[in-house]
Amino acid sequence: MSLLALEVEGLRCLAPTRLELHPHVNLVTGANGAGKTSLLEAIYLLGRGRSFRTRLTERLIAHGADSLMVFGRTDDSTFPTLGLGFHRKEGLRARVAGRDAKSLAELSEAFPVQVVDPGIHRLVEEGPAYRRRWLDWGVFHVEPGFVAAWTDHARTLRQRNAALKQGSDPSPWEPELVRLGLLLSTARARTMALLEPYWHQTLAALLGEPVTLTYYQGWSQERSLAESFAMHRERDAERGSTGTGAHRFDVQLRIDGRAAREVLSRGQQKLLGAALALSMARLAGSEDRRPPTLLLDDPAAELDREHTDALVSEIRKMRGQLIVTALHSEEGRFGTPDKAFHVEHGHVTTL
Repeated sequence: MSLLALEVEGLRCLAPTRLELHPHVNLVTGANGAGKTSLLEAIYLLGRGRSFRTRLTERLIAHGADSLMVFGRTDDSTFPTLGLGFHRKEGLRARVAGRDAKSLAELSEAFPVQVVDPGIHRLVEEGPAYRRRWLDWGVFHVEPGFVAAWTDHARTLRQRNAALKQGSDPSPWEPELVRLGLLLSTARARTMALLEPYWHQTLAALLGEPVTLTYYQGWSQERSLAESFAMHRERDAERGSTGTGAHRFDVQLRIDGRAAREVLSRGQQKLLGAALALSMARLAGSEDRRPPTLLLDDPAAELDREHTDALVSEIRKMRGQLIVTALHSEEGRFGTPDKAFHVEHGHVTTL
């Protein structure tokens, strides 16, 4: 699946922008601070409903504006259009194929997009929230029915948490949480198993370190999920939230038994994060699935020439659309781009 057209208004420093993109290699050049990354953020919003640089969508709204809007047209007949708007007072609204989306998960299902940016090391260095999004994005595109189960689980979890905060009995919500939690956990474990060959190939090419991926389901393997809920009800009541379950899963990265973040340098963490992103993108686009659009922001940041070339080599092997930013048009690592753009002071020009 490729994004063929993009419209952006009210996002960071970008002037109102309308672009026609190519389904293969697109190069975006410009000085630092010109707006290149903001353009990638706009595209990422269409597939994720959030930025890859901040959790607060309100921060993306241009200075002096009350709202932002991103609209895209794709080459997919099932999801031909995507739209997202955010207003400071009215909040966020997303549309898929001309209808209102029930949740942001529908955007991920409709438009697969992955990013490798200078902050990709956060997948390794920081807490499990980043790795949870990384894995569930892959499961969305590999496991039919996962989006519906994920949405139902999130709703049921909110209901149990509300009961805990109100001092009510949370147990009526637990059977459904158990049923849905087991569905999610099984789907995640299957996806991790499918990922293994892509992971080993990409990791060997980029890092060469024997990093193991271990899936933690979110509760102790020594007891059932129902038993875990019952055991922790008193603690959950004190906290006002559910501290165990399928929503607490993680993917642990280890080298010789130690956490990878304790062993690797920042540059190595970036390569490891890129390996996570690229291997999952390969799995998501394998067989008859739609290959994702890949956003590559400043690939040489914090990497030497050898490792930058290794990263580029792996990306060149992938199917699908690529949108890459660089300082100069002489950037030739991906050959001659099919389409090129230049950003200057927030204005995007087609070259």
